[in-house]
Amino acid sequence: MRELVAAQADGEAAVQDVISRRLQAAGCEVSAHDYDPAEVRVKGEFALDSARATERRRAIVGTLPGDPDLPSLLVFAHPDGEPVQGTKAWRHDPFAGEVEDGRLYGWGVADDLAGCAAAVLALEMAAASNVPMGRAIFASTPSKRYARGVAALMHDGLKADASLYLHPAESGVGMREIKAVASGHIEFRVIVAGRAPDTTEPGQTAFAHLGVNPIDKALVIRDALMDLAEDRARRIRHPLIEAEVGRATNINVSRITAGEMRRLSRMAETCTLGCAVSFPPGETMDGVKAEITAAVEAAAAADPFLAEHPPEITWVTGVTGGEVPADHPLYRTAAAAVARVTGEAPHVNPMHTSSDIRNPIVEAGIPCVGLGCLGGDLSQNDRHDEWIDVADFQRMVAVTTAIVTDWCSGTEPPPA
Repeated sequence: MRELVAAQADGEAAVQDVISRRLQAAGCEVSAHDYDPAEVRVKGEFALDSARATERRRAIVGTLPGDPDLPSLLVFAHPDGEPVQGTKAWRHDPFAGEVEDGRLYGWGVADDLAGCAAAVLALEMAAASNVPMGRAIFASTPSKRYARGVAALMHDGLKADASLYLHPAESGVGMREIKAVASGHIEFRVIVAGRAPDTTEPGQTAFAHLGVNPIDKALVIRDALMDLAEDRARRIRHPLIEAEVGRATNINVSRITAGEMRRLSRMAETCTLGCAVSFPPGETMDGVKAEITAAVEAAAAADPFLAEHPPEITWVTGVTGGEVPADHPLYRTAAAAVARVTGEAPHVNPMHTSSDIRNPIVEAGIPCVGLGCLGGDLSQNDRHDEWIDVADFQRMVAVTTAIVTDWCSGTEPPPA
């Protein structure tokens, strides 16, 4: 873990070099795969150019050869962290892997160097176990900003019978939970037009009633989206998600922008709503987008001004959800490993919207679950002194090793 934290100071390529050396030393066949994220033929996601990675990236794949008649497993995690900045606020050296009160600190340690380290250590221990197994693969794949590393590998032919995504849990639960449900998520903007009052005066306040304020019209659209959110909550069901938050889908209007602070007497020409929708596995992005489009169009058609000046919807980013049921052999194998190592039966946390467990499920039809140790203060959340719990990380390594050896040896998991 400290080795990866130290390498992080020199960037992603240095991290990948450390991973490659360790995998080779463990007896893995190691290969590097260079790709362009824009050319990955993804099925279940989209992103505007401004929201996704555009530079060429490299994924590292280490394969522990095995019996082709036994099950195979793809383990993946991402080596790419947030751009290094704001380190002066850190109490600990971001690249030293300092340990204090049971926590190991480092830049990207919880997002997702711990996942990479746990995977490498698990393959090392599986290789040393001499247990007859099928292929065990670790793919260290860029992920942030829609880098699409694991999708690139799968669309290039990487296959396995099941997959395991390793990433520290951001819920504060750590190894007591398994990610087996990931909702889909779409972010979008709605641009609503207005009309300034007919005056040559630089100050328009006295004439405001003669114009059409785009903020007022944007609120018409916002109300329509909230009505749709309530309607969808009644129609779209998922028991696990509803048990956590009372509904399986939601729409969030998180931003309203119009005009300029230095021109408060002027009426804006447009108002933009920033929005997001979550939706459970089983729904498609196209279906959700169609419902939102219909709601916006219906609201506009009922408003005389908007009927003549229809709002414009821009779809910014989106991912499809995925799920592995609790009676699936992969989930049962993972749950048994967690219980054996921790002494506690895990539960499913269904609130990991957009989790990368979706990628093998959606892109290649490969079942996938995820797990990870306790971690916190992630740099991606503008925090500092990112950390993982050392004891829980050790449990993560032990659980990952058990899943690799149990699944790849064909060990029958206990019943759900």
